[in-house]
Order: sequence, then C-alpha cells, then structure tokens
Amino acid sequence: MQLTRGNWNYPTRIWFGDGRIAELPTACKQCGMSKPLLVTDEGLADLDIVRETLAVLSAAGVPHRLFSDVQGNPAGRHVEAGTDVYRRAQCDGVIAMGGGSAMDAGKAIALLAGQDRPLWDFEDVGDNWKRADIDSIAPVIAIPTTAGTGSEVGRAAVILDESNQSKKIIFHPRMLPALVISDPELTIGLPPNITAWTGVDALVHALEAYFAPGYHPMADGIAVEAVRLINHWLPVAVSEGDNVEARGHMLVAASMGATAFQKGLGSIHSLSHVLGALYNTHHGLANAIILPYGLTQNSAAIEVRSAHLCTVLDLKEKSTSSLVEHLLALREQLGIPHSLQEIGIDESRATEIAGLAFADPSTPTNAMPVDTSDFEALFRSAVRGDLQGC
Repeated sequence: MQLTRGNWNYPTRIWFGDGRIAELPTACKQCGMSKPLLVTDEGLADLDIVRETLAVLSAAGVPHRLFSDVQGNPAGRHVEAGTDVYRRAQCDGVIAMGGGSAMDAGKAIALLAGQDRPLWDFEDVGDNWKRADIDSIAPVIAIPTTAGTGSEVGRAAVILDESNQSKKIIFHPRMLPALVISDPELTIGLPPNITAWTGVDALVHALEAYFAPGYHPMADGIAVEAVRLINHWLPVAVSEGDNVEARGHMLVAASMGATAFQKGLGSIHSLSHVLGALYNTHHGLANAIILPYGLTQNSAAIEVRSAHLCTVLDLKEKSTSSLVEHLLALREQLGIPHSLQEIGIDESRATEIAGLAFADPSTPTNAMPVDTSDFEALFRSAVRGDLQGC
C-alpha cells in the first residue's frame, strides 16, 4: 500500500508523512509550548537534522533551548542535567528528538522538571507513579529519527541507575507524548547497521508482545502486522537507505511494536537490558543477537503462535524452529552477528547477569516461567552462538 500523509489518534496524536517536521511550530502551539527544550543525543546534535529543526523553530519565532548531553544508554545524571537546563531556562515543554535514548531522556525530563522528588521515586514499582504532581508534568512532542524503540508512543522511559548499574523503568501515564511527528525523511541518513539494529529491536518488541501470555487481542493484532511489515520492509530500508516508502513503513512498524508491548515483553529484553547496563551495548543489537536463542528456549510455549506467524510470513513449515530458521537468515542478510562473543562479551559474569536478568521487569511476562538457571543457559548460548544450549 502506498504511503500517504495522515493524522492518527492511536495511541496518541501522530502526524505521519514526509516533510511534516515543518509543522513543528504548529505542534508546539497546539501543545501549549511557548519555549520548548529540544532534547537529543550527543551524536545527533551537530547534524543537519537537528540544526534544520532548530531553524524551523527560529523561523517561526519560537524561542527554544537545546540539551544534548544524552548518551546511548541514558543515565539518571543525564536526566538531572537536562532537568536543570529546563528549569533555569524556564521552558514549558519538551521536544524529544532522536532514537529511544533521546526520547526516553526527554520524557523523563518532562516528568521530573516539575517535581520535588528524585527521579528514582518514580520507578515503575507498585503505584509509585501516583507520587507525581500531575499538573507539573510538562507536555512532550516526540520526533523519532530511528525506527526501533517506539518510545514515541510509550508512557515510560528506560534509564540507567549508575549506582548499581541497572536499568530502571520510569513510568507515568502522562509521560505519553502529547503529539508525535513521524516524518520518514528524518530517518533517511541512518546508517545501514543502525537501521538494521533498530529495526530488529522493533521486531523483537512485536514478537515478545505476541508471545506474552494473557488475553489482549488488540495488542496481538498490532504485533502480527508489525512483524509482517518489518519482515518485508527492513531489508529494503537497510539496502536502499533513501527509500522513503521503506523508511515510512518501518517508522509505523516501530510505533506498532511499542503499542503492542503494553501486553508485555520477555526474557530477550530482560537480558538485553542487563547487557546495556553492564557493557553499554546498543539495545537493538543486543536484542537482535539474543532473539533466536530466546525463541528457542521458549519454543514449548509458543508453538501455536509461531505457526500462525509462519503462515503470515508465508513460510512452508509451520513451527517455532521454522520461524527461528527464517529469522536467522534475516539476521544474516542484515549483517547482524550470530553471537555475543562477536561483540566482545564473554561468560565470565554469567551467574551475575542471570540474576540481574531474572529481576528485570520484563521477566514476569515472558512466554513461559523462567528462573535464574534458564537465564544463565540463555546467556551462555547467546555468547557461544549455540542454539542447542538453551
């Protein structure tokens, strides 16, 4: 289906289409922002994509500030520094622009800016979110420049707590961006490897959501369509980086994956979160490497759903092993390593990593119950590149 512009209202307002970044001043006005803080990451800040976005605001007479002290795995200190800039500049909203790191940091800044509690008081545990002064949470406009995390449609942010090297989920319903500008042209300059890593991240979101236990047909339907779109369009986006149609479908699929995973995620994400905290691995790359090992370990619980996905993907055999074989071929086509060892991770901390992964918030919604021994087996298999070991 040919891409067309559209204004959608699920799960939040989304303005989709080529060139829609030009409408940012209108978006600011609609969201009640007269002096926004644009939050992006340090790698993006000096590129034309950010300079041109700031120029759009300047041309429309919208005063603004820039904060770009955000790294690949955003930490609490980045959020605190951005909050300080927001307060000192007397901003009244956040434009979160970039990949998942920048968007997560931006959403966390918008939450923290009006609070008198520390960031970790809003960790997604119990009803901690009720501690927030709702009226002081700043509005957020999210502008994704990668097609992966789907953070633009999420109500949470994954932030590294450096005091114990663990990733924590900061949550509040009001952290959901008020408006998303989803402009495929902003992703054109993404290198092939980052396109692949972020794209498989979106795929893992959809797969783990679909395989998560529980009854949620709406999430399931969105997840299945995201898998179909990514399977078709990700190789095109990687090999033809300037293909706007492929980029557009991937942006939509990334948002769909994140919409679906309100149902839950699983052990792949649990392990990936730990590796990001301990080794600063790219989240999408870690997910992409662990993917086939996680599905293989969960095979007993996902056979029926795997068979359905095989039908959707037009695979001859309908089984988890067939799905895994297809995904292995896709990974190879995308140039993704087969093992964690290939990116410099060994087994020396296997027991520690297993314990941390078991404690991750994604673990309870894994397709089947898992314990620390399962995580240790999963990690060792992913390090060695041994599908039989998990």
